[in-house]
Amino acid sequence: MKTIQTRSGIKLHYEDQGAKNAPPIILIMGLGAQMIVWPDSLYQGLVKKGFRVIRFDNRDTGLSSQLDSHGSPSLFKIWLSNRLPIKTSLPYTLEDMAKDVVDLMHALKIKKAHLVGASMGGMIAQIVAAKHKKKVLSLTSIMSTSQAPKLTPRNLKILLALAKVQPKAGTQEEAIQYYVKLNQLIGSPAFPQDEASLRQQARLNVERAHNPSGFRRQLAAITASQSREHLLPKIKVPTLVIHGTADPIFSIQAGQHTATQIRKSKLKLIEGMGHDFPPALMRKLTKWIAKHVKKAEKKRQLKQQRKQILALHSNLLKNK
Repeated sequence: MKTIQTRSGIKLHYEDQGAKNAPPIILIMGLGAQMIVWPDSLYQGLVKKGFRVIRFDNRDTGLSSQLDSHGSPSLFKIWLSNRLPIKTSLPYTLEDMAKDVVDLMHALKIKKAHLVGASMGGMIAQIVAAKHKKKVLSLTSIMSTSQAPKLTPRNLKILLALAKVQPKAGTQEEAIQYYVKLNQLIGSPAFPQDEASLRQQARLNVERAHNPSGFRRQLAAITASQSREHLLPKIKVPTLVIHGTADPIFSIQAGQHTATQIRKSKLKLIEGMGHDFPPALMRKLTKWIAKHVKKAEKKRQLKQQRKQILALHSNLLKNK
């Protein structure tokens, strides 16, 4: 078990594969999702492409620190506090989770990294890329958004459906069934996964760790977050935005809007993809991310070579 402790005292469980001197890629997962939700085919695929790849459990997820002492925040009060002069306590923010990523890099002695974030992980990656520019080499934002959270008829329908199957007794079997239903609701219409596969994935997650209150605290951080649109123009690194046309959580417009706000971005839309990682698409996503990172690495190397040439030229002029 590999664990680091952040400067704020949070313990983060992580996996680190690939040559230590290879270009580092850090995968940042979404709401309530453990690091193992990153498909092994994608994770190992990037390692085989020649990268050092790190995935980790966010705070309040998986085997990382569970902040149960903060209790279960009122999402309604947090939502109201964004609109009315009402004070409410917040366990932590997305900015705090972004600092976790920076601290993870510090602990692993990684000065600069390529960030890949999915859903909430994309929000966190956007914050790191905008506020810690010197630490980020490229950004890949998958099925995410840069706007403040909002309810739409589509995602409200999903929330109501999930409320009906929310585990009451807290048994392992009920939790597994809940995650199966969740993935069926947010999955990709064009790339459906059979119930047996979803059930196996759910069982692996529940048996590894299951903390519904941690999910609620992460959701509180998202609920309290404001639009990041003012931050996106500050992102100067090459950026790839990947979004599904059938995403029921963040519409296709969310992906398109994020891409238009970042100057050096490229948008890749996947017809029929929802808010999940269909096995049928992992080869394509691995190829896209690897190509994006390699292109950013090449650009970085050229920039370093230019700096060396200019420094050499400057020294020659001084010695004349």
